[in-house]
Order: sequence, then structure tokens, then C-alpha cells
Amino acid sequence: MAAKRVTLIHNPKAGDDRQPTLGQLEALLKEAGYKVRYQSAKEPGWEKALKRPADIVAVAGGDGTVTKVARRLIGKDMPIAVLPMGTANNISKTLGISDMLVTQLIPAWKSARRVSFDAGCARGPWGGRYFIEGVGVGLLTTAIPKASKSKTLEQLKETEVKVSYAQQLFREHLADAPAMEIKAKLDGTDISGRYLLLEVLNMQYIGPNLFLAPEFVRNDGEFDIVLVQEKHREKFRAHIKQWQEGKLLPPEFITHRGKKLEMRWNGFALHMDDKVWPPKGTRKPRAPADIEFEVVAEAVRFLVPQEVHELQELSRKNREKGKELADKRPPRKAVAHAKR
Repeated sequence: MAAKRVTLIHNPKAGDDRQPTLGQLEALLKEAGYKVRYQSAKEPGWEKALKRPADIVAVAGGDGTVTKVARRLIGKDMPIAVLPMGTANNISKTLGISDMLVTQLIPAWKSARRVSFDAGCARGPWGGRYFIEGVGVGLLTTAIPKASKSKTLEQLKETEVKVSYAQQLFREHLADAPAMEIKAKLDGTDISGRYLLLEVLNMQYIGPNLFLAPEFVRNDGEFDIVLVQEKHREKFRAHIKQWQEGKLLPPEFITHRGKKLEMRWNGFALHMDDKVWPPKGTRKPRAPADIEFEVVAEAVRFLVPQEVHELQELSRKNREKGKELADKRPPRKAVAHAKR
């Protein structure tokens, strides 16, 4: 049997000094029986490598590298194998592989499951653009430029320390960030209001590992939409400070699911994945304008180790079963009456 062909898209600047070198990655891939074609994600025209015949596209880098590859493979039915080497690794955390070593991941590809994920399409004055992690307005969007200017964050080497510091910057920004009046409809229902944050999510995590969509379903054809009102500023700060994996958002925070979000844009900035629009230094389009975000169902395929996939499916089924039992549980008053 001929060796499977792997196109390796690599960001040589991703992560910290503990990440494997290019030579080590290529050696591991060849040892696992793959024929490797290498492409640096930092070279002009890197995307041409995606047009060459391959059985797997491996992405060694962070969320930025994964998203720019995934956007170009929407609808292509090409499996993407992520080798997490970034700082936040939100996509890898959602896939359940962020803590796995490349020496574990690469051999696991032979029995891995192809899992489908929804993506999104954003339409507005910028034209049409796909997004993989999510889009949003408010807190996270205005925090991104501040984080990018931080000299301390730039000098930190270890990824865990960088994420922790970025979360601290976000909490500090939350203290006095202004709320925004947003006019929006979700699947035709008005959800307008004054919000500190509005995030339209395709993944569980966004930004500096903010766990905003704990009940996310990867291919249900709907976005998870999180809204934080101005009156919940302090509760949101406390939630981020005490955040831990698996902790649900407090019930006061509004969450929705839907296929299409329509919004009235009046000149505010928004982020699409990790990029802010309009880019600084460019001329803003004329406002107001209508913008919309729509689900692209089962748009991309990721490789997930079989054992990880089985654990995630078991967790999902248990969560659904728990919801069913909760829905069937009689109200407290009815229970008290039955005990008399």
C-alpha cells in the first residue's frame, strides 16, 4: 500500500521553545509512514500547497494558522489534523487534543475519526468571509488591540503564562470597557439590547481560552450566541477570575442558538476569528449598514483520535440525558405536596 500523503502547513513562529522543530516533525511523520510535503505558513503564496494532492492536511501552529487553513478547505472534505503549537489553542481544546503530544497525535491519525464542524459566513461591507472560531463585538474585540500592544505579553515565553496574563489583561479591560447598543435579530427574533459582549461561536473557547460555549455542539447547524449585559459586568469579571474548565456560565448571562444573525452596523469594530475589522489604518466603509452571520453546516473536517472522540460522545450523551431528566423532574412545590 502506498504511503499516505501529508501536506504539512507549519508556523515556525508559533508556541514556545518546548515545541518540536520542523526536522523533528518531519521525522515523526515519516516514521509513522507518511509521505510529507512541507509548506511554511509564513511564506507568500503558502495556500497553493493546499491545491496539491494529499490525504491529510496537517497544521502545526496556533489558532490563527488553523483558521486560515480551515477557511480555505471549507466544503473540500479534506481532513485537517491539528498539531497544537500555539498559545491559546482554542480549536485544539474544543477538539479535546490540546494536552496531547505530537508523539501521541501523529500515530493516532491512522485510527482517528473524521469529525465535521460547522463554520460561519460573515457578510457586510467587507464582502463575504468565512470564520471558524467565531465573531463578536464589544469586550473581546476592543481587548485584542490592547493585548497586541502589550510589551510584557510579547516578552513572555511559556504559553501557559501568556494565556494567564492575557486573561488578566482581559479582566482589567472589562473594568471600564463601555457597553454598546446593538440592534440585532436571530432567526427573525429581536435580541437587541445594551451589551458589553456579543459573541457568535463555532467553538467552545474564544480569545484567551474564554470558555463561553460549554454546551456547544460541533455540527448542529446552529451558532452558540453569548450576550453579556452591562448590569452583569461584575458578575462576568468574577466568572472570568474564577474560571475553570467545565464551569457553566451563570444563568444571568444570555445564551441563544440560531442559524442566522442579522445586525445593524453603525461603525463599531468587530473581530472575525483573531482579526479585527475594520483593520487599523484603513478607511472605514460608510455606516450604517446591514451585516449578517450565517451557519455553513458541516463545513470542515478535523481528525480526532478515536479514544478522544469516544469520550466526547459519551460526555455529550450524558449531558443530553441529564437535561432530559431535569426536564421531566416535577416542580419543587409538586414534590413537596406529594410527600405530605
